[in-house]
Amino acid sequence: MDENVNKHSRLLIFLWIVVAFLAGFSVALRWNPHRLSRSGNEQLSKMSEVMSYINRYYVDSVNVDSIYGLAINAMLQGLDPHSTYSTAEENKTMMETLEGSFEGIGIQFNIMNDTLMVVSVISGGPSEKAGLMAGDRMIEVDGKSIIGIKNEQAFKLLRGKKGSKVKVGILRPGFKDKYTYEITRGVIPTYTVDVAYMIDSRTGYIKLNEFGSTTAKEFNKAIMKLKRQGMSSLIVDLRSNTGGFLDAAISVCDEFLPQNRKIVSIEGSKVRPEVIYASKKGDFEDGQVVILIDDFSASASEIVAGAVQDNDRGLIVGRRSFGKGLVQRQFDLSDNSSIRLTTSRYHTPSGRCIQRDYENGSEAYYEDLYKRLLNGEMESADSIHLDSTKIYHTLKGRTVYGGGGIMPDYFVPLERIDDKETYYEISNSSALIQFAFHYANEHKPALKQQFPDAQSYVAKMQVNDQLIQQLVKYYEKNNKKKASKMSANSSKELKTWLKALIGRNLYGEEAFYPTINNTDPVIHKALETLKD
Repeated sequence: MDENVNKHSRLLIFLWIVVAFLAGFSVALRWNPHRLSRSGNEQLSKMSEVMSYINRYYVDSVNVDSIYGLAINAMLQGLDPHSTYSTAEENKTMMETLEGSFEGIGIQFNIMNDTLMVVSVISGGPSEKAGLMAGDRMIEVDGKSIIGIKNEQAFKLLRGKKGSKVKVGILRPGFKDKYTYEITRGVIPTYTVDVAYMIDSRTGYIKLNEFGSTTAKEFNKAIMKLKRQGMSSLIVDLRSNTGGFLDAAISVCDEFLPQNRKIVSIEGSKVRPEVIYASKKGDFEDGQVVILIDDFSASASEIVAGAVQDNDRGLIVGRRSFGKGLVQRQFDLSDNSSIRLTTSRYHTPSGRCIQRDYENGSEAYYEDLYKRLLNGEMESADSIHLDSTKIYHTLKGRTVYGGGGIMPDYFVPLERIDDKETYYEISNSSALIQFAFHYANEHKPALKQQFPDAQSYVAKMQVNDQLIQQLVKYYEKNNKKKASKMSANSSKELKTWLKALIGRNLYGEEAFYPTINNTDPVIHKALETLKD
């Protein structure tokens, strides 16, 4: 253990030396070059020698900035999976997703194994409308392979002016075929609360897609709206919420927890330990709370889930969360690029760190999500192996575990996908979303006259067998192949999703989520726990 700590410490020191060198010994980093050790000076001299030989003798012309970027990335990746380097352009892009609007296709992604993996699809954005899903692997853009693409290149290819089009080739886990989608770029919405509505006469539902600079205000507004409608219990949906700003997560926790109740603690070898408590009377401290999570719920989502669980303030329903317990701080460099360096770990109120192991490198770290699918964890709680050496207890004495994400109080399995079902054939193409879009546009006046608002649409609109047959014919025509035989299960799923997608085109998320949630087993389990 001590050997690993020393190794990381040496890497950290070396990182700061090189970053200071590359940034021209930026004053912002407060690094004094005269205090470099002999070994540090030797490493700087070595890097200078290497660059000199490259400039003088390399067979082709080189982009020096790109080489330095690769060097910094290599150093950061040797520390942990979440320390990263960003160019000035990438910084602008990242901040836009949390603080402003931008024009593009509307996805969050990571580059893993030289492949662009879609981490999440922004609700209501162009990619979701086209049919992309979280977990998709993008391998082509406009007919050209993007295997081996870097973050900066991906942003340049996928961003663009509103109304411009881009074709992407997708591989989807569990399916052999490549799917091609044409996406029309648009202005990407940056609201962090997708929807807030009453599921029944006493239960509110809030879907939170990320934690941004406007989350605290949006979330409080949603709570006040639902309280006026009679809410006494609340479901907060953090599924596929990959995180965001720490302050936003703290603000959400503050709505539930009484004053001076612990929310999170932060510690690191180079930072002063800090414990954060609920600071004021929240607007929903007395009602029942259920938090929904899944394997894509990470970071700030896990802070909220951990604070609610450890304080016995509510129950967690769904599947085990991602397991990110590292905190990054951004350091700006002189050319407006930056590094996001892991400076500390956060601990939930019971004292647990939920960070997953990353000793085998970033590649193995991210592949863990696919291993969960393969080893049966997502279908059975019995397949989850919790670390018995990291046992903690909630405020009332319930046992919880550290070292691998947040384990829900009530596990809801992922339904097994049969790729022979008609539903999956159609939903994995763009036919379902495109058909819904065209149908809604063609019948909008009649539909709005029959269903004047989202509530009446959700309550009364019915998708019949005839409309499903039209959808199947649309799929067969556009994909030039015959659909599999329709099963009762496929018909039921297609009716639900077609109704939801038509509703979204008419009334937005106010029609989409209430329709989908009607048949969602995780929602049903949440409502069941609230009744108990």
